[in-house]
Amino acid sequence: MDDLPLAAPQADASPEALCPYELVAAGGDPGFLVICDHASNALPPGYGTLGLPPSEFSRHIAYDIGAAGVARELARALGAPAVLARFSRLLVDLNRGEDDPTIVMKLSDGAIVPANRDVDASRDADEFARRIAMFHAPYHAAIAAALTRAEEAGVAPVILSVHSFTPSWRGRARVWHTGILWDRDDRVPAPLIAGLRAEPGLVVGDNEPYTGRLKNDCLYRHGTARGLPHALIEIRQDLIEDEAGQAAWAARYARLLREIAGRPALRAIRHFGSHTDAASPISGV
Repeated sequence: MDDLPLAAPQADASPEALCPYELVAAGGDPGFLVICDHASNALPPGYGTLGLPPSEFSRHIAYDIGAAGVARELARALGAPAVLARFSRLLVDLNRGEDDPTIVMKLSDGAIVPANRDVDASRDADEFARRIAMFHAPYHAAIAAALTRAEEAGVAPVILSVHSFTPSWRGRARVWHTGILWDRDDRVPAPLIAGLRAEPGLVVGDNEPYTGRLKNDCLYRHGTARGLPHALIEIRQDLIEDEAGQAAWAARYARLLREIAGRPALRAIRHFGSHTDAASPISGV
């Protein structure tokens, strides 16, 4: 199809233009690491609009609306480093494992993505491998490097992944203001959920509106597999569309996280395993 964008980045694009992540405050407090997998709706040079109308990139299919602002404010409030994605989830979803069939979305909330039509390991394997090597792998390597720096400093860092969700889905309103997604490790999720539910008027989801029990997703890779405490924060998008909302929610989460940061159990490496594992979890220091 003549109207499709190029299937690969421009050969003359600079390394900076193709870098898939932004590292904020690398020298910050190693006790926390904030990450944002779906921070951006941009695409790298050479990919055009993936064959989509530009208007589609203002929708949630391209990025998590408001999440980047919350992530930046949360990292600032905690004095912590942050790793934010620089490109759209429509290029490659950084919150998916390489074996997940939705890592390169072909259809998202009614939108067909023409340039992704054949991009998978069995058809256009070269382009699939290129996106993994150029965009997915470096992002995860940046997260792993930040965690290793913290561990080398004698700290078991808390990983906080910031996402957002739409106010309604398939015609049904979502009642939650925020939700915490988690698997077996409840060291961060349990006190966060309790603290949020203690605030008047907040409707707080426990593994809602999504589940945190996903094999090889970002927190499985960096939290569960490494035995590090972690939680995925979801916030409804209409609450964080502007800077005021983003700052308010970041401040709320920062206050709760500071309250639990000194708990001894939080600062140990423990392997809880996952509900997605075939074997029983192994728990221990």
